[in-house]
Amino acid sequence: MGYHIDEVEWSIDKELLQQIRERVFVYELHIPKHIEFDHLDQTAHHVLVTKDGKCPVATGRLCNDGLIGRIAVLPEHRNRSVYKSLLTYLVKMAEKQGCDCVSINCILNEVDRFKQNGFAADGLVFMEAGIPRQRMLCPIKQFDTRPFTLVH
Repeated sequence: MGYHIDEVEWSIDKELLQQIRERVFVYELHIPKHIEFDHLDQTAHHVLVTKDGKCPVATGRLCNDGLIGRIAVLPEHRNRSVYKSLLTYLVKMAEKQGCDCVSINCILNEVDRFKQNGFAADGLVFMEAGIPRQRMLCPIKQFDTRPFTLVH
């Protein structure tokens, strides 16, 4: 069947979303739990990716200001299809909400990949949870998923 993406409510699916993000960000990338889960979770729009409509494999969120973040994909499902679908879904959500531009705070080795998708660097490199990051902006009309691939 493949992968399926749905928008979910934090208040309803919090435990499931937290399990995926904890596995990726807290246990794998060693980001402190108190940093990973913040006040934006309550107001952000969350998505859940399932394999064959059953098995949860990934999540991401879109903040009201167009910031895409907390993209967590379980290791065994990290492939072009999942990332492309997830990012595209979040950008389309932003467009439906009236956003003209989306942003993402990516780790430095992902900057070139995002540039290939229409994103441009915005501002200086900054530290978040001990990881150097670059804020990237993309007008929705310039967003292109064709070359997108992301490897952790």
